[in-house]
Amino acid sequence: MFVQLLAAMGVLAVLTMVPGPDMAVVTKRAIASGWQDGLRTIGGITAGLLIWGVLTVVGLAAVLAASATAYTVVKLAGAVYLGLLGVQALLQSRRSRSANAGVSAPSPSGNPWRTGLISNVFNPKIAVFYTGLLPTLAPSGFSPHMGMVLLVLIHAALTLAWLGSYVLVLAKARAFFEKPSVRRTMDRITGVVLIGFGIKVAASQP
Repeated sequence: MFVQLLAAMGVLAVLTMVPGPDMAVVTKRAIASGWQDGLRTIGGITAGLLIWGVLTVVGLAAVLAASATAYTVVKLAGAVYLGLLGVQALLQSRRSRSANAGVSAPSPSGNPWRTGLISNVFNPKIAVFYTGLLPTLAPSGFSPHMGMVLLVLIHAALTLAWLGSYVLVLAKARAFFEKPSVRRTMDRITGVVLIGFGIKVAASQP
């Protein structure tokens, strides 16, 4: 059982570190308004994972993953939200240019915790991941429900640790990222990446 748990943690760690919408959202928020907002965004993302975990344990996530209509509604909502965040980042890069000309650039709007929560909750791939992959990773020494609960908690903890470390690395390089030219470039990159992830989510299949 212990070996199975270690193997499951390894798989979850690899999947956690693969760049995706969560990392793009965190990058945008941390660079735009500081590491504190970056950490708050991670808190929202982690809460979203726990919500998906609860839905998975009670069986609702499986219904979503199996229903083409429900999956389409959630994925389109998530795609639109990611697209809006991407457009916001691109507009922020233009405002940064205006700020260099003497016009003060406004701070990013919206609650960072809510931003992280919404971006994660409206990612239907999490439902597919939790209902399709997690059951195969659950250690045999636990009941099916307890095994799933344990893996969801591990995944949430790994996400919190990985993205938290990432934000702290960004904070160490704060002086570099606060340079106007770098800030504009990062806003443009994260904007394009977020829009790209939005398109990817919209085109995804259960």
